[in-house]
Amino acid sequence: MHSQSTLLIVYHSMTGGTMQMAQAAAEGAGTAADVKVKLMRAVDAGAAEVLAADGYIFATPENLAAMSGQLKDFFDRTYYPALDQLNGRPYATLICAGSDGHSAAAQIERIATGWRLKAIAPPLILCTYAQTPAEIQRPKQMPAPDLQQCRQLGAALAAGMSLGIY
Repeated sequence: MHSQSTLLIVYHSMTGGTMQMAQAAAEGAGTAADVKVKLMRAVDAGAAEVLAADGYIFATPENLAAMSGQLKDFFDRTYYPALDQLNGRPYATLICAGSDGHSAAAQIERIATGWRLKAIAPPLILCTYAQTPAEIQRPKQMPAPDLQQCRQLGAALAAGMSLGIY
């Protein structure tokens, strides 16, 4: 039996899609009894929370083929204070995309590589197909099967942390 681990889920959401994805991942991760799940908006998360966590999920909408500015700000504020102190810790990425999502995922992967984090799964990119300004800006309701994928990813990461696999 391992001591309690902490899974930090950092997200930014403007229209609710990414928030629903992060909440679903937190629900899934909450099934591991000895993993504490800390769900935080990117603007509220800092280096202390990053350093105190044993694993991570980073969740963002893809904005203009990039991660959101607030998630980028989170990484800008925490990258150097945490550098060389997170080596080998597990992470996963959730992207709420209008059409593609791979550019945002690649940005997060480069940052995670610098932190020497270990990806436990490919980025989970869920596409809303919102293409017009009105569709992009309207509040999102993510489909249940998409949210189930987020729950499963959160559960898998937390289970692996609980079992000491990562």
